[in-house]
Amino acid sequence: MLITAVFLQTTLCSLASAQSSTGGASSPVSIKLVTCINDSGLLDRILPEFTSETGIQVDVISAGTGRALELAKAGDVDVVLVHDPDLERQFIADGYGLARYYVAQNEYAIVGPVDDPAHIASASNVMDAFRAIMDSESTFISRGDNSAINIRELEIWGELDATPSGSWYIQSGSPTLGAMLTMTNEMEAYTLTDTGTFRSMEDNLDIVILYPESSPSGESMLLNIYSIVSLNPDLHPDLRQDEVDALIEWITGPEGQNRISDFQMNGHVLYTVNPDGYADASTQAIGN
Repeated sequence: MLITAVFLQTTLCSLASAQSSTGGASSPVSIKLVTCINDSGLLDRILPEFTSETGIQVDVISAGTGRALELAKAGDVDVVLVHDPDLERQFIADGYGLARYYVAQNEYAIVGPVDDPAHIASASNVMDAFRAIMDSESTFISRGDNSAINIRELEIWGELDATPSGSWYIQSGSPTLGAMLTMTNEMEAYTLTDTGTFRSMEDNLDIVILYPESSPSGESMLLNIYSIVSLNPDLHPDLRQDEVDALIEWITGPEGQNRISDFQMNGHVLYTVNPDGYADASTQAIGN
């Protein structure tokens, strides 16, 4: 594990000592989280257990990945949990972050009306599914906010050398992924989502997952990996580094990973964890 158990024990002991000497609890850690994780209910379930074990409170702020990293650059938060590997690596390369650590994964999926007017359920890959939506001019709701889902959607259009436009292509402007799914449902449209957030809401929706037919699909374009990224304390002197280190160790260690893999909504496991972390072990190194 990237932060050893011995280090965690030392960190927690020092935190406990600080609390004892001040006669009160440590100041809360503020964690900036991508909307997909927060909308699914995962953090509401597991973070109180972390707080109970450590005495460290985590204040969660929902935002898409792009906005989350901007807030981190400004020093408005202590740590980020996001899901766009390229943006994360650039954030670290630019000196704003120290390292990224694997947390969990699920997949992206296209959801839409049961009657599937674009016939994407029979598509051979996600690019063919997007092409069928565009060719049929079936209503598609885009997040349009530089979130990880919006970026992945644009990458797929890019693979098709397509620039979607017209009345069928709608920029949602929704503040959360949950709100966008509700809008998609009301308009009987298609959209790209992550499977975890959709499964947590599906009992209140008429739209269904149409592509891929089953998960995991094995398509690299659909793989959705969540990472927690530590910030550069040299840029932010007020960063609560000890508490951040404790949170990273907990959520990437056995306790946090077991709680993530056990989390279910509506009879579905929403996230899986890879015991080896990232598929490419080299990306676990500091600065990657």
